[in-house]
Amino acid sequence: MPVVVVESPAKAKTINKYLGPDYTVLASYGHVRDLPPKDGSVDTEDEFAMKWEVGNDSRKHVKAIADALKEDNALILATDPDREGEAISWHLQEALTKRRSIKKDTPVSRVTFNAITKDAVTEAMRNPRQVDMPLVEAYLARRALDYLVGFNLSPVLWRKLPGAKSAGRVQSVCLRLIVEREMEIEAFKPVEYWSVRALFETPRGQTYEARLVTLAGKKLDKHDLSNSTQAELAVQAITSRALSVTSVEAKPAARNPSAPFMTSTLQQEASRKFGMGARHAMQVAQRLYEAGYITYMRTDGIDMAPEAVAATRETIADRYGAEYVPDSPRIYKNKAKNAQEAHECIRPTDMTRDAKALKVTDDDQRKLYDLIWKRTIACQMAAARLERTTVEIGSEDGQVGLRATGQVVMFDGFMRVYEEGRDDVADEDDKRLPQIMQGDPARFSKTTLRDQFTKATSDGTDRAAKEAILSDNESVLALQHHTQPPPRYTEATLVKRMEELGIGRPSTYASIVTTIQDREYVRKDKNRLIPEEKGRIVTIFLLNFFRQYVGYEFTANLEEQLDDVSAGDRDYKDLLSKFWRDFSAAIGETSELRISEVLDKLDEALAPQLYPPREDGSDPRVCPKCGAGQLHLKTSRTGGFVGCGNYPECTYTRPIAGEGAEGEERLLGEDSGDDIWLKTGRFGPYVQRGEPTPENKKPPRASLPRGWSKDDMDLDKALTLLSLPRQIGEHPEGGMISSNFGRFGPYLMHQLADEAKPVYANLKDPNDVFEIGMNRAVELLAEKRSNPGRGRRAAAKALKELGEHPDGGAMQVLDGRYGPYVKWEKVNATIPKDIKPEDVTQEMAIELVNERAALKGTKKKAAPKKKAAKKTTKKAG
Repeated sequence: MPVVVVESPAKAKTINKYLGPDYTVLASYGHVRDLPPKDGSVDTEDEFAMKWEVGNDSRKHVKAIADALKEDNALILATDPDREGEAISWHLQEALTKRRSIKKDTPVSRVTFNAITKDAVTEAMRNPRQVDMPLVEAYLARRALDYLVGFNLSPVLWRKLPGAKSAGRVQSVCLRLIVEREMEIEAFKPVEYWSVRALFETPRGQTYEARLVTLAGKKLDKHDLSNSTQAELAVQAITSRALSVTSVEAKPAARNPSAPFMTSTLQQEASRKFGMGARHAMQVAQRLYEAGYITYMRTDGIDMAPEAVAATRETIADRYGAEYVPDSPRIYKNKAKNAQEAHECIRPTDMTRDAKALKVTDDDQRKLYDLIWKRTIACQMAAARLERTTVEIGSEDGQVGLRATGQVVMFDGFMRVYEEGRDDVADEDDKRLPQIMQGDPARFSKTTLRDQFTKATSDGTDRAAKEAILSDNESVLALQHHTQPPPRYTEATLVKRMEELGIGRPSTYASIVTTIQDREYVRKDKNRLIPEEKGRIVTIFLLNFFRQYVGYEFTANLEEQLDDVSAGDRDYKDLLSKFWRDFSAAIGETSELRISEVLDKLDEALAPQLYPPREDGSDPRVCPKCGAGQLHLKTSRTGGFVGCGNYPECTYTRPIAGEGAEGEERLLGEDSGDDIWLKTGRFGPYVQRGEPTPENKKPPRASLPRGWSKDDMDLDKALTLLSLPRQIGEHPEGGMISSNFGRFGPYLMHQLADEAKPVYANLKDPNDVFEIGMNRAVELLAEKRSNPGRGRRAAAKALKELGEHPDGGAMQVLDGRYGPYVKWEKVNATIPKDIKPEDVTQEMAIELVNERAALKGTKKKAAPKKKAAKKTTKKAG
């Protein structure tokens, strides 16, 4: 029986069912070897020789495969059909050869399948090949580059920028995108402009809206009406003239469906429609793939197999009718050069099965499958037929012109099933118009536009304005607008931008976006990516000292060269040699710089942003607190900030983002002669009474409780916090009961005369610290004392049972002090923030604990061997 190796146990179980008892199917659990995280793993003096080691957690899996080969001397490598999958197969072959489990007579073959279905798997088994070495060499080049950049650049960051955690070949370029977008937003200066709209009524009593496009016989550009005076004159010009419909033009139009999903577009659409992070979307897609529901989910390709196209067209005809099937199949091709283009798009393996027919209980899996199914069906449907209508309205003298636009859907086509989400606001021109005839008088409607303005202002559309001018008859409305800065990136728009620039590849997008958040360089707020000060200072450092290596064009060109390696058109060692020659020189030059020199350089580079002109014309570098010190860029373990040069006499600090930015210290008021400050420190925002002095080096301070926003802080709230602990009252048995906030949240404290230590009782609601009464406090303390295990933290609560790990031992989702986690034996694996505890599946748990165990080097202990029974011998005679 040949030994078949796949990547995951779930995939092994499914494939074993298809192949039957004639094969032994085992899982490698992902990569089995990696570069040790130490100097010399890539030897730049020996043609970039790479030293690999089998991970602690992978040894048992490699041993299991080796043991199976003792019985079955044939190996079939069936890992995923991409560069990483090819690399895993190569690693397995190398590791097993080194163990002498693969002998000279051991047949080794490589098979790939784009979908885990019986037909796809059995067909792959009939067409084996050898490991694709150009693909492996492209992997080796990428791994070596990532190691050389990360292992050589990260230490420079640690030494020169305290608090910086790491740098990466692609992650730093991705971070640069986010930081530069934030700097664009901060530098943006809004421009005021006005728009004018009028509500008209047809002779048949139907209303329609038009916008002003011509004034004084001149075509208006978007920003031509720049103030309220001009807007008011425009309103008067419209209302003082008789208007009529000068032309009505209806043009047919067609809208074609979007191409089927590839990795990046799936991540973007899952983000737009469901708010799924890129990593979570790929985890959900992985489970759908391993269950045999969709084709492989890491692909640059958008083409579909001919049999899939035929099946899709049949499904469309059966479900929606022949009129929804175009005369000929739609063919999709992209221009990607890399080897992954050979893959199909992401599509269902069975087009007749929609989400309702799927035997899936996980809500995210069902939603993502429904998205993939609808996109695939829509991509082969007929185009939507529309009629776009433009109505021109004008005055006899030609001084005033307005335009109304709209459309009618004549045939919905693919739109019956699916429409792609949009990152931008939908066009207002999509609205429908009533029947309007050329020559009709354009009478002002009796309906007021006031209500529309009020509604628009509240719902945040582009009509929203702080000011408006309404005509006397309330049918003409001028709205004030301001130009808007570019929006912050979402994960969807960031992936799209990286794809446009040619940075990274589909298999890397999710991990890159996750890494910069894990490093605390970027945070996600309301689905928008915002750079932290730490990420900002790292980016500015790299732009000043390693600009070439965070360059968009340089990174994209390097990706193209790596694609050439995968195609067999370039030698990967030549690529590495050329890169290392220049990169090592840049590292050497920067390593000799002192921290003060680095900060001076960054301070100079950031000066226009750090010290913008002040309204009063004073020197922007003079400290606004002491009025004497000069402001300068500084760094700490939490990132960069601007501080006064007179420290420690003056403790003024503010974030790089400038005055009013998040994290800035703020004077809340005065109490008993002391200034009360709101500041941000290493552990978050806090309030402080006064400033440090030689006599009082640590002035009173109190952290903001969880749930308290620093934007809502005022003097009264600050004084309430600084007054803690709160004395609730005397306990009936003696001793004062007090409440306060501690490291682990709000609590009560009380100590009886005969107790050696105080008793602490947790409070669930932070407001209880200020509001809880005596009766409830005594009750909670009594419950705490009656608990025999008081003084110890209660055992973590089990939220979900996940069954057995393949290596034995139960797995659970537990609610811990720092959030939910998966527990298996002695391994605790944190659940990613974008995944709900109830959504964790057994397969996901196995992946999380295995990854955690590999990082810790945890190895499950073997059961103790039983001692051999002593032999007894009888004496002769």
